[in-house]
Amino acid sequence: MKLQVTHHGVARADGEKSEDAMRVLQRDDRVIAALADGLGSSRQGGEAAQRAVAMMVDYLHARPQAWSPRRALAEFVQQINQVLHQESLLQRGEPELLCTLSVVVIEGGVLYGLNVGDSPVLVWRQGKLRQLSQHHVMDQAGMEHVLTQAVGLARELAPAHFELSLEDGDVVLLCSDGVGNALSRERLCELLGRRIAARALVHTVTETWQEHPELRDDASAIVLDLLELGHQPGHSLRELEVLQNLLPGDRHDSFTLVRPLHEGGRVWLATDAAGQSQVLKFPPADAADDEQRREAFLRELWHASRMDSPDFVRAHVPLEGSLRYYVLEYIQAPTLRETLKHGHLRVEEGIELARFLLRAAQYLLSRDHVHGDIKPENILVLRAPEGVSFRMLDLGSTAGVLSVHSRAGTPSYLAPERFEGAAVSERTEIFSIGVTLHEALTGALPFGEIERFQTPRFDRLPRRPSQRNRAIPGWLDCVIQRALSVDTATRHQSFSEMAYELDNPDKVVPFHAHGEPLRHRNQVLFYKILSAVLLACVLVLTWLLVRR
Repeated sequence: MKLQVTHHGVARADGEKSEDAMRVLQRDDRVIAALADGLGSSRQGGEAAQRAVAMMVDYLHARPQAWSPRRALAEFVQQINQVLHQESLLQRGEPELLCTLSVVVIEGGVLYGLNVGDSPVLVWRQGKLRQLSQHHVMDQAGMEHVLTQAVGLARELAPAHFELSLEDGDVVLLCSDGVGNALSRERLCELLGRRIAARALVHTVTETWQEHPELRDDASAIVLDLLELGHQPGHSLRELEVLQNLLPGDRHDSFTLVRPLHEGGRVWLATDAAGQSQVLKFPPADAADDEQRREAFLRELWHASRMDSPDFVRAHVPLEGSLRYYVLEYIQAPTLRETLKHGHLRVEEGIELARFLLRAAQYLLSRDHVHGDIKPENILVLRAPEGVSFRMLDLGSTAGVLSVHSRAGTPSYLAPERFEGAAVSERTEIFSIGVTLHEALTGALPFGEIERFQTPRFDRLPRRPSQRNRAIPGWLDCVIQRALSVDTATRHQSFSEMAYELDNPDKVVPFHAHGEPLRHRNQVLFYKILSAVLLACVLVLTWLLVRR
């Protein structure tokens, strides 16, 4: 495919920052283009546009191989919308991360696209201009500028989807309304017919501002000039095959199964063609008849294969062969759960575990995701002469931040608000980290074992970690207690805040939960009062003895 790609944008005024965002990615005869326009009425519109474009392009580039472009577009736009909407509500109390979004994927000679809002997508073909997108605006006279759909505006989103079989010579345009409002359809048709580049197109828009200053707005455009389609075999989806019976010695592509590593027999130790040990994870057996389980495995596969961090076990999907499993790096090390059977961690090991968990959580958050099931079973413990290190396992519960409102995860490690329908977030993950650290350093769960269908009460204050392990210093005691705070307002608000306390013990402020006994909140005052009471008792007894 021969394609000329150009993109350009300008702010409405010199010295100002544009609220538009755009990005184009071309890989292996696949093109992904996205453009967003931050809503001027919101304080964080520009940030929303930047994040929506970055997430959409990254997600589409690494989409599950069993998802068609249309399916991936539909899935990812909903995920992005939920993240921006819930984050706005959490931080501002109202939607503020708002933007329009237009996306196209060119693959196999077909253009797949969607749009939300009023940033148009048009195609020029043989002298005619056709609009593929829809304008999500009010149809009342004088209200045409009011959007009825925007990314981040509401929890549910209804984007417009479109598809088009492409031909040699087609020109596709994605632009913000600053371009679409400044240039008539006839003018756009003329300019695209001349195969004009995006910079020249935007320059034409800025020229109109001289005579029509009321049209001045952020103006951005992406022009995809399809010179030659070439051979287009089309996109071949790899269907997920769910195998029911797995036995030692079975061969799957270039791997030979050795033995199952977990109960249930869906995670296997295997050897590759070179005799190296690998781990194969197969979809659950009931995924053959359960669409939700099948989709959950595909998401897990997608998350695992995208992790490029030394804190996670490396994983990949075989490029050839059937889509039956994904491959994980084999690390011969016990889980933290197995390690704790022989006693709790030393304090310095617990501090390193805390740093690891926060680092891994921050990595996921940078991709707008959270792990969702932090617990000792999902952490490998690697011991070496230079010290202890850890690796994160099991991304089956990984989800978009603020996108999950269920009790998904392990009950004993869930934050109290998760039992009341709150979305998984940075603060709920901090609570899970706090539970894991408390258990790792003391061998006990702070709020006890919680059953899956139980709705627990958190009005009982947990014992401080130092009461179970006197080696824990006071500052670390406070860090863990703050992470475990039932009141989200007094809990750490971010991973970086908690990490700062770990790195600066001398700056940790004493933490006491509401209702905690005075002897824990202020020992000096407690013993002063106790001494005063004892002195008073002695004086009273002395007076009574003298009177006798």
